[in-house]
Amino acid sequence: MKMISPVVFGLSLAVAGSTLAAAQEMMSGPPKVLQIDREFIKPGKAGVMHDKSESHFVQAMERAKWPTHYIALNSLSGKSRALYLVGYPSFDAWDKDMKAMDKNTALSAEIDQDEVNDGALLDGFDQGVLYYDPDMSYRPDADLAHDRYVEISGYHLKPGHQKDWAEAAKMVIEATKKAGTSAHWAMYEIAYGGSDEYLIFSGDKSMAEIDTGYAEGKKFEEAMGEEGMRKLDELVRNSVDSADSELFEINPRQSYPPEDWVKADPGFWNPKPAMAKAAKPAAPPAQKSGQ
Repeated sequence: MKMISPVVFGLSLAVAGSTLAAAQEMMSGPPKVLQIDREFIKPGKAGVMHDKSESHFVQAMERAKWPTHYIALNSLSGKSRALYLVGYPSFDAWDKDMKAMDKNTALSAEIDQDEVNDGALLDGFDQGVLYYDPDMSYRPDADLAHDRYVEISGYHLKPGHQKDWAEAAKMVIEATKKAGTSAHWAMYEIAYGGSDEYLIFSGDKSMAEIDTGYAEGKKFEEAMGEEGMRKLDELVRNSVDSADSELFEINPRQSYPPEDWVKADPGFWNPKPAMAKAAKPAAPPAQKSGQ
């Protein structure tokens, strides 16, 4: 892990992307509570094999007409893994969803069996619960149905440096406004499953938006100014213990999206079932001489 510079901090917050790609229909803005299940995939078990396994979960939810949706992200950097994001307007809503699932014994039993089968493909599994911080977020975009990629940057803070972190985030927001870049992001604090850590989500409709974000980095630095960049550098060094940024691709085959997302982009959210490559037909046996 390395200490991040203000330039890296600024790029992570202030360049590419729109906002969090998580199920949030009927919500005005990003969900307050975000549950994330993280699966680490065994070598050689990702791709079509994992798509097929995860499709059983999706089919079970569809048959039950379950009202809570989720979005799947597959890693394009770092260790092979898949994230499953579920958004709720409150912890109470999450609690009610879990209790309703427990009461639906048929669906619960099917999900339990699917988890057993899916576990054969996994190297590990963990969970986290995040809480949305609107004061540290910037123009989160509600149009998530057309996002294709998600950048996630994680920052682990030093104990007792929340004030420095908050001041740094405020500076980045103000400089981003002044620069007039295309930046959008949603900031979440880890409520359970970690400590003193923040995750920043930004979604991209194409990788061209990532190019645009990096190209706009100079505007951000100019808006911050030399003195501002020095101050931001100091705040980040004082408050951040470690940082990491990863890129993920939204996988519609492993997702259970809201109906309005499907209607907005049916070609993406209703893909053809994943098919393994057909084996080549065996060559006919060679004929013996004289036949």
